[in-house]
Amino acid sequence: MTPFDPNHFVLENDRHSPKDILRAAYAAFGELTLSFSGAEDVVLIDLALKIAPKNAVKIFSLDTGRLHPETLVFLETVREHYAIEIDVRYPDSNALQALVREKGLFSFYRDGHQQCCGIRKVAPLRQRLEGLSVWVTGQRRDQSPGTRSSLQIAERDNAFGSPEQPLHKINPLTHWTSADVWSYIQMFEVPYNPLHQQGYTSIGCQPCTRPTLPGQHEREGRWWWEEQGGKECGLHAVSQVSPQAIPIAAGTS
Repeated sequence: MTPFDPNHFVLENDRHSPKDILRAAYAAFGELTLSFSGAEDVVLIDLALKIAPKNAVKIFSLDTGRLHPETLVFLETVREHYAIEIDVRYPDSNALQALVREKGLFSFYRDGHQQCCGIRKVAPLRQRLEGLSVWVTGQRRDQSPGTRSSLQIAERDNAFGSPEQPLHKINPLTHWTSADVWSYIQMFEVPYNPLHQQGYTSIGCQPCTRPTLPGQHEREGRWWWEEQGGKECGLHAVSQVSPQAIPIAAGTS
């Protein structure tokens, strides 16, 4: 099999719809593994199941142990709505106990969220991605202008992959906006987290997420006590795509 070239994939598919990007990714890999947590991810589940057989669409989610009750119910709603299996991953209990014993339950308010997210999110994700060739995410450029403005529809993930076992990240919603996502949800009656009706625009762990005010960017409700520049938890480190492969940004067709 010819090695997957993310640069070529971007050049060939950047102006295509998310559905067609997923179709091209499925043709390239023969399967799709999707991470699921929020509204964008359910849109991708809905699309993926329209272009690939159910047994070729693998879905996983990270239960950090600090999620809102509504988020847990939402996860079950999605599982039942699509009649799918969701591989739920949990943090290592020994690592969590050591952190809480040393620093307590809310140390992230004092010294930043990276250590807590590293145990509750990044480590379980690394375990789930081990050996995979493709990972489909719901990232969008406009979600976080400080960290995702150069996002491409296909990237090589150097944080979780390796030269010996390359991991490629497919981001079909790169050029979509939040309005595009919600238009799709309403049009196709896709399930969504009820917290969105309470003013939550970007939903993570309960202690680290709060509703946003009118006019605030959606990521301002995450880790609000920290600097606004880089609202990431470590799941999406900077990936790699060659500059010459970056076309002019496409629309939201």
